Amino acid sequence: MFLQSDHTYLRALEPSDLTFLYTLENDTTVWHVGNTLTPYSRYVLGQYLENAALDIYTIRQLRLVICNHSHEAIGAIDLFDFDPLHQRAGIGIVISALYRGKGHAAEALDLLLTYCRQTLHLHQVYCSVTASNHTSLKLFRKAGFEEIGLRKEWLRKSDGSWDDVVEMQLVFNG
Repeated sequence: MFLQSDHTYLRALEPSDLTFLYTLENDTTVWHVGNTLTPYSRYVLGQYLENAALDIYTIRQLRLVICNHSHEAIGAIDLFDFDPLHQRAGIGIVISALYRGKGHAAEALDLLLTYCRQTLHLHQVYCSVTASNHTSLKLFRKAGFEEIGLRKEWLRKSDGSWDDVVEMQLVFNG
């Protein structure tokens, strides 16, 4: 396997992931954190899958599927805004609702951070987490990320209220 731990492994996207991606991307409960307002069609996601194998240095992003050891796709983890000159990238992660709270996100993040350090030779990674998402804030803090700023009332929720966004960063030592 490409990157694996005790209960989780990461793999590249496959054409057979279309149904999984369709379900994941059309989960309206997480749309507000991804600035999504409309559903994705199978056609658009199919086109995305056709280009997903392009090199990270070309498209400046990488999406990996998070799988458990039963080989079920349970989430996705992304590198985006990849900047090889300044050796940094953003990180996003989503776990399907049925698999949350079982440690898969922590293992996937640890695997991706190892890849960022050892393979991509990044100097730092960053993420944006809604202030109300205590689980994700705990996940990133535990992985060594530090809070570096707060964007007040940054994301509008479906009920019309606002959510602050915590900016977090991890600078790799050595």
